[in-house]
Amino acid sequence: MNPAPQANVEYFFRFLYNLIYGSHASLDYATFSSFATQLWLWIVIVGYALSVIGLFFIVYVTMRLFELRAREEQHYRTLLLAPDAVGKASPRWRHIESLVEGATASEWREAIIEADIMLDDLLTQQGYRGDGVGEKLKSVEPADFGALQDAWEAHKIRNQIAHEGSAFNLSETLARRTIAHYENVFREFGVI
Repeated sequence: MNPAPQANVEYFFRFLYNLIYGSHASLDYATFSSFATQLWLWIVIVGYALSVIGLFFIVYVTMRLFELRAREEQHYRTLLLAPDAVGKASPRWRHIESLVEGATASEWREAIIEADIMLDDLLTQQGYRGDGVGEKLKSVEPADFGALQDAWEAHKIRNQIAHEGSAFNLSETLARRTIAHYENVFREFGVI
């Protein structure tokens, strides 16, 4: 069996030495050193230029991001306003009512989920903090919220729908009762 060929490192270094210092070499150490110095100088200059351009780009993108967030906040804040006239149902609530009047369970599920989103917005407007409706409801004082039990009952049904999806057997009676719980909450706060 023949041994595996090995690289001749000495040959490689001798080749480099001859290339730089050899008799036919067009490149001596002083020329190479001068070239390397000039190359390094250009690398540094280009690096600084790219750094400055990158810094300006980061500042520009950050400013645009803050502008976008301000516009988004303004846009979505206007969507959460209560209806102008007292006693008039909000367009969101009318949409929820039209969904619950539908003939399919998917419409009823959508109505309950939309009502829960509306409840989340209401709780946020009232100053309650938390990651979701459940955490916000936990921070509510029962004396401040007469329909708190209605909110919990409705939110429990919404959670079952969210976790079980179409496997959750939602009857028309349960859907109407759940929407009635949401309606009690919204009437207490004058949203509808």
